Amino acid sequence: MKTALLLIAITVHMLANERIVALSPSVNEIVFALGKGDKIVGNTTHCKYPEASLGITKVGGYFSPSLEKVLALSPTIVIMQQNNYRLSQKLRQLGIETKVVKIDKLSNIKSSIYEIGKVLNKETEARKIVKSIDRELSNIKGIVEKKRILIVMGHNTSLASRIFVAGQNLYFDDIINASGNTNALQSKRKGQPVLNMENIIATNPDIVILLSHSMKEKGLSRADLINPWRELPVNAGKTDSIYIIDKLYAGIPSDRLILFLQDFKNILYDYKKQLSR
Repeated sequence: MKTALLLIAITVHMLANERIVALSPSVNEIVFALGKGDKIVGNTTHCKYPEASLGITKVGGYFSPSLEKVLALSPTIVIMQQNNYRLSQKLRQLGIETKVVKIDKLSNIKSSIYEIGKVLNKETEARKIVKSIDRELSNIKGIVEKKRILIVMGHNTSLASRIFVAGQNLYFDDIINASGNTNALQSKRKGQPVLNMENIIATNPDIVILLSHSMKEKGLSRADLINPWRELPVNAGKTDSIYIIDKLYAGIPSDRLILFLQDFKNILYDYKKQLSR
């Protein structure tokens, strides 16, 4: 009995003194969504949501966090994505608990939410988030089918070159497939391939979705981004099926993936409405 009480006391003490360093916007948002945002003592310069993230000590950028700054925060756990493998090795050598998660494909995003929930003793909350994601995924099925959808990142006012798109092995591709449609870019290139105008025309998308979260900050209008696509000899240009999602969450796979799925669903419904005219 005394041993059990001691273990409970130790666990309570550890949870009360948690000091989390979140080394990516996705990880930061997931920790907040799990109800442990008040335990984050350090994050990166790109962690901007929720608003409380802005007041947390910054340990560097997404690809360049400072080991010294992380250590200065005396973390009880550091949670990061795979891009910081070397840093994770150094932290482990120093005896700091480190959790590395993979956030690329849809299945990995959901698994990562579960894993972070487990290490933070928030498994119930993690299950609720994943259940909500699955519910929104079911809501995008069958609205329109067998259409070629191209998801584009950035703020291109010219389509001559350097057009970043969602390729295979990425959660955007999974979402398109889950909806009953196909990625307009069928390629062995994974992640975010860079295309030129000729490549874009070859994909001939039926729907183009532009992820342009900094549009307003750059002084760009919707017309600035949509008009170049209207001039292309592709189906989306001919039917004016070019859409913009200008929210930051569109490019951050976290619990807010739910919001992106809702936007995606609305786009499919709008496209379906156009087809019926």
